[in-house]
Amino acid sequence: MSADDIINNAEKELSHQFARIDEIAEYNTKKVLDAFYKNKIGEEHFYTVTGYGHDDLGREALDCVFADAFNTEAAIVRPHFVSGTHTLSCVLFGLLHFGDHLLSVAGAPYDTLEEIIGKRKNDPYHETSLMGHGVEYSEVPLKNDFEVDFDKIPDYVKQNTKMILIQKSRGYSLRKSLSIDDIKKIVKIAKNINPEIICFVDNCYGEFTDKIEPIEAGADIMAGSLIKNPGGGIVEAGGYIAGKKRLVELCARRLTSPGIGREGGAMFNTTRVILQGFFMAPSIVAGALKGAVLAAKVFENAGFETHPHSNENRVDLIQTIKFKNSSEQEKFCKVLQRFSPVESYLTPIPDTVPGYDCKLIMAGGSFIEGSTIELSADGPCRFPYAIYMQGGLSYYHVKIALKGILQEITPEIL
Repeated sequence: MSADDIINNAEKELSHQFARIDEIAEYNTKKVLDAFYKNKIGEEHFYTVTGYGHDDLGREALDCVFADAFNTEAAIVRPHFVSGTHTLSCVLFGLLHFGDHLLSVAGAPYDTLEEIIGKRKNDPYHETSLMGHGVEYSEVPLKNDFEVDFDKIPDYVKQNTKMILIQKSRGYSLRKSLSIDDIKKIVKIAKNINPEIICFVDNCYGEFTDKIEPIEAGADIMAGSLIKNPGGGIVEAGGYIAGKKRLVELCARRLTSPGIGREGGAMFNTTRVILQGFFMAPSIVAGALKGAVLAAKVFENAGFETHPHSNENRVDLIQTIKFKNSSEQEKFCKVLQRFSPVESYLTPIPDTVPGYDCKLIMAGGSFIEGSTIELSADGPCRFPYAIYMQGGLSYYHVKIALKGILQEITPEIL
Protein backbone atom coordinates (compact mmCIF):
# COMPACT_ATOMS: atom_id res chain seq x y z
CA MET A 1 0.00 0.00 0.00
CA SER A 2 1.37 3.43 -0.94
CA ALA A 3 1.65 6.39 1.43
CA ASP A 4 -1.06 8.12 -0.64
CA ASP A 5 -3.40 5.19 -0.06
CA ILE A 6 -2.70 5.18 3.68
CA ILE A 7 -3.44 8.90 3.94
CA ASN A 8 -6.55 8.76 1.76
CA ASN A 9 -7.99 5.83 3.69
CA ALA A 10 -7.34 7.60 6.99
CA GLU A 11 -9.11 10.73 5.75
CA LYS A 12 -12.21 8.72 4.88
CA GLU A 13 -12.28 7.20 8.36
CA LEU A 14 -11.98 10.68 9.92
CA SER A 15 -14.84 12.39 8.06
CA HIS A 16 -16.95 12.71 11.23
CA GLN A 17 -14.04 14.28 13.14
CA PHE A 18 -13.33 16.72 10.32
CA ALA A 19 -17.00 17.73 10.19
CA ARG A 20 -16.98 18.53 13.91
CA ILE A 21 -13.81 20.63 13.53
CA ASP A 22 -15.36 22.56 10.62
CA GLU A 23 -18.47 23.29 12.67
CA ILE A 24 -16.38 24.68 15.54
CA ALA A 25 -14.33 26.81 13.12
CA GLU A 26 -17.43 28.36 11.58
CA TYR A 27 -18.89 29.09 15.01
CA ASN A 28 -15.68 30.74 16.22
CA THR A 29 -15.26 32.74 13.02
CA LYS A 30 -18.72 34.22 13.61
CA LYS A 31 -17.77 34.94 17.23
CA VAL A 32 -14.65 36.83 16.13
CA LEU A 33 -16.56 38.67 13.42
CA ASP A 34 -19.15 39.80 15.95
CA ALA A 35 -16.35 41.25 18.09
CA PHE A 36 -15.05 43.19 15.05
CA TYR A 37 -18.58 44.44 14.29
CA LYS A 38 -19.21 45.50 17.90
CA ASN A 39 -16.00 47.52 18.08
CA LYS A 40 -16.44 49.07 14.61
CA ILE A 41 -12.95 48.17 13.47
CA GLY A 42 -11.81 50.50 10.72
CA GLU A 43 -8.65 51.60 8.96
CA GLU A 44 -8.06 54.22 11.63
CA HIS A 45 -7.32 51.39 14.06
CA PHE A 46 -4.38 50.24 11.93
CA TYR A 47 -2.38 53.41 12.47
CA THR A 48 0.14 53.55 15.26
CA VAL A 49 1.51 56.10 17.66
CA THR A 50 5.05 56.52 18.95
CA GLY A 51 6.79 57.18 22.22
CA TYR A 52 4.62 56.51 25.24
CA GLY A 53 1.78 55.23 23.07
CA HIS A 54 -0.82 57.50 24.61
CA ASP A 55 -4.30 57.66 23.08
CA ASP A 56 -3.77 54.70 20.75
CA LEU A 57 -7.24 53.94 19.38
CA GLY A 58 -6.07 50.73 17.72
CA ARG A 59 -4.53 49.33 20.88
CA GLU A 60 -7.72 50.00 22.84
CA ALA A 61 -9.88 48.44 20.13
CA LEU A 62 -7.61 45.41 19.92
CA ASP A 63 -8.03 44.74 23.64
CA CYS A 64 -11.79 45.07 23.30
CA VAL A 65 -11.95 42.67 20.32
CA PHE A 66 -10.12 39.95 22.27
CA ALA A 67 -12.24 40.56 25.37
CA ASP A 68 -15.50 40.37 23.42
CA ALA A 69 -14.52 37.32 21.36
CA PHE A 70 -13.47 35.49 24.54
CA ASN A 71 -16.51 36.80 26.45
CA THR A 72 -14.43 38.42 29.18
CA GLU A 73 -14.54 41.75 31.01
CA ALA A 74 -11.13 42.89 29.75
CA ALA A 75 -7.99 41.88 27.89
CA ILE A 76 -4.47 43.10 27.25
CA VAL A 77 -2.92 42.11 23.91
CA ARG A 78 0.66 43.24 23.32
CA PRO A 79 3.77 42.49 21.26
CA HIS A 80 5.75 43.30 24.42
CA PHE A 81 5.12 39.83 25.83
CA VAL A 82 8.24 38.04 24.57
CA SER A 83 6.71 34.55 24.80
CA GLY A 84 3.87 32.55 26.25
CA THR A 85 6.06 31.87 29.28
CA HIS A 86 6.57 35.60 29.82
CA THR A 87 2.82 36.16 29.53
CA LEU A 88 2.09 33.49 32.15
CA SER A 89 4.81 34.96 34.35
CA CYS A 90 3.12 38.37 34.29
CA VAL A 91 -0.09 36.76 35.54
CA LEU A 92 1.65 34.83 38.30
CA PHE A 93 3.79 37.71 39.53
CA GLY A 94 0.99 40.22 39.01
CA LEU A 95 -1.47 38.36 41.23
CA LEU A 96 0.63 36.42 43.77
CA HIS A 97 2.50 37.92 46.71
CA PHE A 98 4.42 36.96 49.83
CA GLY A 99 2.51 34.39 51.88
CA ASP A 100 0.15 33.36 49.06
CA HIS A 101 -0.19 29.74 47.99
CA LEU A 102 -0.22 28.61 44.35
CA LEU A 103 -1.70 25.19 43.59
CA SER A 104 -1.22 23.39 40.26
CA VAL A 105 -4.11 20.94 39.89
CA ALA A 106 -2.89 19.02 36.82
CA GLY A 107 0.37 17.71 38.17
CA ALA A 108 3.67 19.35 37.31
CA PRO A 109 3.35 22.34 34.96
CA TYR A 110 5.25 22.87 31.71
CA ASP A 111 9.04 22.79 32.09
CA THR A 112 9.60 26.49 31.44
CA LEU A 113 7.44 27.39 34.46
CA GLU A 114 9.72 25.53 36.85
CA GLU A 115 12.21 28.40 37.17
CA ILE A 116 9.37 30.93 37.43
CA ILE A 117 7.79 28.97 40.28
CA GLY A 118 11.15 28.13 41.88
CA LYS A 119 11.06 24.35 41.64
CA ARG A 120 14.71 24.15 40.55
CA LYS A 121 16.63 24.66 43.76
CA ASN A 122 19.98 24.74 41.93
CA ASP A 123 18.92 27.80 39.94
CA PRO A 124 21.50 30.52 40.71
CA TYR A 125 18.71 33.10 40.37
CA HIS A 126 16.22 31.30 42.61
CA GLU A 127 15.52 34.54 44.48
CA THR A 128 13.81 35.91 41.36
CA SER A 129 11.22 33.09 41.39
CA LEU A 130 7.80 33.05 43.05
CA MET A 131 9.10 30.86 45.85
CA GLY A 132 12.07 33.19 46.17
CA HIS A 133 9.55 35.97 46.77
CA GLY A 134 7.81 34.00 49.52
CA VAL A 135 5.01 32.37 47.51
CA GLU A 136 4.18 28.81 48.57
CA TYR A 137 3.67 26.17 45.90
CA SER A 138 2.29 22.66 45.66
CA GLU A 139 0.72 20.43 43.02
CA VAL A 140 -1.94 17.75 42.94
CA PRO A 141 -0.43 14.50 41.58
CA LEU A 142 -2.11 13.05 38.53
CA LYS A 143 -4.28 9.97 38.80
CA ASN A 144 -2.42 7.09 37.14
CA ASP A 145 -0.01 9.71 35.73
CA PHE A 146 -2.67 10.45 33.13
CA GLU A 147 -5.56 12.61 34.33
CA VAL A 148 -6.54 15.17 36.93
CA ASP A 149 -7.44 13.67 40.30
CA PHE A 150 -10.51 15.80 40.98
CA ASP A 151 -11.24 14.08 44.30
CA LYS A 152 -7.81 15.00 45.66
CA ILE A 153 -7.97 18.73 44.87
CA PRO A 154 -9.69 19.72 48.16
CA ASP A 155 -6.94 17.97 50.12
CA TYR A 156 -4.33 20.35 48.68
CA VAL A 157 -6.24 23.62 49.03
CA LYS A 158 -4.98 25.64 52.01
CA GLN A 159 -6.36 28.60 53.88
CA ASN A 160 -3.87 30.84 52.05
CA THR A 161 -4.43 29.33 48.58
CA LYS A 162 -4.69 32.39 46.36
CA MET A 163 -4.60 30.78 42.92
CA ILE A 164 -5.39 27.53 41.17
CA LEU A 165 -3.18 26.97 38.11
CA ILE A 166 -4.95 25.02 35.36
CA GLN A 167 -2.72 24.11 32.43
CA LYS A 168 -5.05 23.14 29.61
CA SER A 169 -2.48 21.54 27.33
CA ARG A 170 -0.37 18.53 28.27
CA GLY A 171 3.06 20.11 27.84
CA TYR A 172 5.87 17.56 27.70
CA SER A 173 3.85 14.81 29.37
CA LEU A 174 1.44 12.09 28.36
CA ARG A 175 -1.39 13.28 30.57
CA LYS A 176 -4.74 14.15 29.04
CA SER A 177 -5.15 17.73 27.94
CA LEU A 178 -8.06 19.38 29.72
CA SER A 179 -11.46 19.83 28.13
CA ILE A 180 -13.83 22.68 28.90
CA ASP A 181 -15.85 20.26 31.03
CA ASP A 182 -12.70 19.42 33.01
CA ILE A 183 -12.03 23.13 33.59
CA LYS A 184 -15.65 23.69 34.70
CA LYS A 185 -15.31 20.87 37.22
CA ILE A 186 -12.02 22.18 38.61
CA VAL A 187 -13.41 25.72 38.95
CA LYS A 188 -16.53 24.45 40.70
CA ILE A 189 -14.45 22.47 43.21
CA ALA A 190 -12.20 25.45 43.93
CA LYS A 191 -15.00 28.00 44.24
CA ASN A 192 -17.01 25.72 46.53
CA ILE A 193 -14.05 25.72 48.91
CA ASN A 194 -13.35 29.44 48.60
CA PRO A 195 -15.12 31.73 46.10
CA GLU A 196 -12.15 34.13 46.26
CA ILE A 197 -9.64 31.65 44.84
CA ILE A 198 -8.38 32.85 41.45
CA CYS A 199 -8.74 30.17 38.78
CA PHE A 200 -6.05 30.83 36.17
CA VAL A 201 -5.97 28.87 32.90
CA ASP A 202 -2.82 28.54 30.82
CA ASN A 203 -4.69 28.47 27.50
CA CYS A 204 -1.67 27.98 25.21
CA TYR A 205 -2.54 25.71 22.25
CA GLY A 206 -6.21 25.71 23.31
CA GLU A 207 -7.79 28.78 21.74
CA PHE A 208 -10.59 28.12 19.20
CA THR A 209 -10.41 24.34 19.59
CA ASP A 210 -13.90 24.44 21.13
CA LYS A 211 -16.88 26.76 20.97
CA ILE A 212 -16.32 27.79 24.58
CA GLU A 213 -13.20 29.37 26.09
CA PRO A 214 -12.07 28.92 29.73
CA ILE A 215 -13.54 32.21 30.99
CA GLU A 216 -16.96 31.03 29.82
CA ALA A 217 -16.31 27.87 31.84
CA GLY A 218 -15.96 29.93 35.02
CA ALA A 219 -12.23 30.70 35.09
CA ASP A 220 -11.20 34.14 36.33
CA ILE A 221 -8.26 34.77 34.02
CA MET A 222 -6.44 33.09 31.14
CA ALA A 223 -3.39 33.76 29.02
CA GLY A 224 -1.72 32.60 25.83
CA SER A 225 0.81 33.31 23.11
CA LEU A 226 0.19 35.15 19.84
CA ILE A 227 2.62 32.89 17.97
CA LYS A 228 0.30 30.01 18.75
CA ASN A 229 -3.43 29.74 17.98
CA PRO A 230 -4.78 33.31 18.28
CA GLY A 231 -2.11 34.85 16.04
CA GLY A 232 -3.32 32.98 12.99
CA GLY A 233 0.24 32.21 11.91
CA ILE A 234 1.10 35.78 10.89
CA VAL A 235 1.66 37.60 14.19
CA GLU A 236 5.39 37.93 14.82
CA ALA A 237 5.43 38.11 18.62
CA GLY A 238 3.35 38.77 21.68
CA GLY A 239 0.76 37.40 24.03
CA TYR A 240 -2.60 38.13 25.60
CA ILE A 241 -4.21 38.04 29.03
CA ALA A 242 -8.00 38.04 29.36
CA GLY A 243 -10.44 37.81 32.24
CA LYS A 244 -11.86 39.89 35.05
CA LYS A 245 -11.04 43.56 34.64
CA ARG A 246 -9.25 44.09 37.94
CA LEU A 247 -7.12 40.98 37.51
CA VAL A 248 -6.15 41.94 33.96
CA GLU A 249 -5.17 45.41 35.12
CA LEU A 250 -2.98 43.99 37.90
CA CYS A 251 -1.21 41.79 35.34
CA ALA A 252 -0.82 44.76 32.98
CA ARG A 253 0.91 46.67 35.76
CA ARG A 254 3.38 43.80 36.01
CA LEU A 255 4.10 44.04 32.28
CA THR A 256 4.49 47.83 32.35
CA SER A 257 4.37 49.50 35.77
CA PRO A 258 1.95 50.77 38.40
CA GLY A 259 0.26 53.85 37.07
CA ILE A 260 0.63 52.78 33.43
CA GLY A 261 -1.02 49.38 33.16
CA ARG A 262 -2.86 49.04 29.87
CA GLU A 263 -2.74 52.76 29.09
CA GLY A 264 0.75 52.91 27.58
CA GLY A 265 3.07 51.14 25.21
CA ALA A 266 3.63 51.89 21.54
CA MET A 267 2.46 48.98 19.35
CA PHE A 268 5.23 49.27 16.73
CA ASN A 269 2.81 48.93 13.79
CA THR A 270 1.59 45.50 14.92
CA THR A 271 -2.09 46.27 15.57
CA ARG A 272 -3.31 45.52 12.04
CA VAL A 273 -1.37 42.24 11.86
CA ILE A 274 -2.63 41.10 15.25
CA LEU A 275 -6.23 41.90 14.30
CA GLN A 276 -5.84 40.15 10.95
CA GLY A 277 -4.23 37.11 12.56
CA PHE A 278 -7.03 36.91 15.12
CA PHE A 279 -9.60 37.03 12.32
CA MET A 280 -7.81 34.17 10.54
CA ALA A 281 -7.19 32.14 13.69
CA PRO A 282 -10.33 29.93 13.78
CA SER A 283 -9.72 28.60 10.27
CA ILE A 284 -5.97 28.18 10.80
CA VAL A 285 -6.61 26.29 14.03
CA ALA A 286 -9.13 24.06 12.24
CA GLY A 287 -6.54 23.07 9.63
CA ALA A 288 -3.97 22.33 12.33
CA LEU A 289 -6.50 20.22 14.25
CA LYS A 290 -7.30 18.19 11.15
CA GLY A 291 -3.58 17.63 10.61
CA ALA A 292 -3.19 16.44 14.22
CA VAL A 293 -6.11 14.03 13.91
CA LEU A 294 -4.72 12.69 10.63
CA ALA A 295 -1.29 12.17 12.19
CA ALA A 296 -2.85 10.25 15.06
CA LYS A 297 -4.80 8.02 12.69
CA VAL A 298 -1.97 7.10 10.35
CA PHE A 299 0.46 6.37 13.18
CA GLU A 300 -2.13 4.34 15.08
CA ASN A 301 -2.67 2.29 11.95
CA ALA A 302 1.10 1.83 11.76
CA GLY A 303 1.18 0.41 15.30
CA PHE A 304 2.41 3.43 17.28
CA GLU A 305 0.97 4.65 20.57
CA THR A 306 -0.59 8.10 20.20
CA HIS A 307 -2.14 10.61 22.59
CA PRO A 308 -4.84 11.71 22.08
CA HIS A 309 -6.37 8.92 20.03
CA SER A 310 -7.75 9.85 16.62
CA ASN A 311 -11.34 9.25 17.77
CA GLU A 312 -11.09 11.65 20.73
CA ASN A 313 -12.45 15.18 20.55
CA ARG A 314 -9.55 17.64 20.41
CA VAL A 315 -9.02 20.27 23.09
CA ASP A 316 -5.62 21.54 21.90
CA LEU A 317 -3.28 21.30 18.91
CA ILE A 318 -0.73 18.87 20.31
CA GLN A 319 -0.42 15.33 18.99
CA THR A 320 1.87 12.98 20.86
CA ILE A 321 3.54 9.98 19.20
CA LYS A 322 5.61 7.58 21.32
CA PHE A 323 8.80 5.99 20.02
CA LYS A 324 11.04 3.22 21.34
CA ASN A 325 14.15 5.32 21.80
CA SER A 326 15.74 8.72 21.17
CA SER A 327 17.10 7.56 17.79
CA GLU A 328 13.57 7.13 16.47
CA GLN A 329 12.63 10.54 17.86
CA GLU A 330 15.55 12.07 16.02
CA LYS A 331 14.71 10.30 12.76
CA PHE A 332 11.12 11.57 12.86
CA CYS A 333 12.29 15.14 13.37
CA LYS A 334 14.90 14.94 10.61
CA VAL A 335 12.28 13.84 8.08
CA LEU A 336 9.77 16.49 9.16
CA GLN A 337 12.46 19.16 8.86
CA ARG A 338 13.01 18.23 5.22
CA PHE A 339 9.35 18.97 4.55
CA SER A 340 9.46 22.43 6.15
CA PRO A 341 9.08 25.51 3.92
CA VAL A 342 11.94 27.27 5.72
CA GLU A 343 15.37 25.76 6.44
CA SER A 344 14.48 22.38 5.00
CA TYR A 345 18.20 21.80 4.41
CA LEU A 346 19.06 21.79 8.14
CA THR A 347 19.41 18.67 10.28
CA PRO A 348 17.88 18.74 13.77
CA ILE A 349 20.08 17.39 16.57
CA PRO A 350 19.40 17.10 20.31
CA ASP A 351 20.66 20.13 22.24
CA THR A 352 20.19 22.06 25.46
CA VAL A 353 17.47 24.72 25.55
CA PRO A 354 17.03 27.42 28.23
CA GLY A 355 14.29 26.47 30.68
CA TYR A 356 14.70 22.69 30.30
CA ASP A 357 16.74 20.23 32.35
CA CYS A 358 17.51 17.78 29.52
CA LYS A 359 18.35 17.91 25.83
CA LEU A 360 15.53 18.54 23.34
CA ILE A 361 15.12 17.64 19.69
CA MET A 362 13.18 20.17 17.64
CA ALA A 363 12.09 20.28 14.01
CA GLY A 364 10.16 22.78 11.97
CA GLY A 365 11.26 25.52 9.65
CA SER A 366 8.86 28.32 10.50
CA PHE A 367 8.44 31.80 9.08
CA ILE A 368 8.33 33.09 12.65
CA GLU A 369 10.94 31.74 15.06
CA GLY A 370 9.36 29.43 17.63
CA SER A 371 5.91 29.68 16.10
CA THR A 372 4.09 26.49 17.10
CA ILE A 373 0.97 27.27 15.09
CA GLU A 374 3.26 26.39 12.19
CA LEU A 375 3.99 22.71 11.62
CA SER A 376 6.67 21.58 14.03
CA ALA A 377 7.64 18.68 16.27
CA ASP A 378 9.76 18.52 19.37
CA GLY A 379 10.32 16.58 22.54
CA PRO A 380 12.72 15.96 25.41
CA CYS A 381 15.28 13.22 24.77
CA ARG A 382 14.22 11.14 27.74
CA PHE A 383 11.77 8.36 28.53
CA PRO A 384 9.03 7.88 27.29
CA TYR A 385 10.66 9.18 24.05
CA ALA A 386 7.62 11.05 22.84
CA ILE A 387 7.45 13.56 20.04
CA TYR A 388 4.94 16.40 20.36
CA MET A 389 3.73 17.43 16.93
CA GLN A 390 1.68 20.60 16.55
CA GLY A 391 0.50 23.24 14.15
CA GLY A 392 0.29 23.55 10.42
CA LEU A 393 -0.67 26.72 8.55
CA SER A 394 -1.98 24.47 5.78
CA TYR A 395 -3.66 21.10 6.23
CA TYR A 396 -2.21 20.03 2.88
CA HIS A 397 1.30 20.77 4.13
CA VAL A 398 0.68 18.38 7.04
CA LYS A 399 -0.51 15.71 4.59
CA ILE A 400 2.59 16.05 2.44
CA ALA A 401 4.88 15.89 5.47
CA LEU A 402 3.08 12.82 6.83
CA LYS A 403 3.51 11.00 3.53
CA GLY A 404 7.25 11.65 3.63
CA ILE A 405 7.50 10.57 7.25
CA LEU A 406 5.57 7.36 6.57
CA GLN A 407 7.90 6.43 3.74
CA GLU A 408 11.01 6.78 5.91
CA ILE A 409 9.86 5.90 9.41
CA THR A 410 7.62 2.94 8.63
CA PRO A 411 8.71 1.52 5.23
CA GLU A 412 7.63 -1.97 6.30
CA ILE A 413 3.93 -1.01 6.09
CA LEU A 414 4.10 0.48 2.60
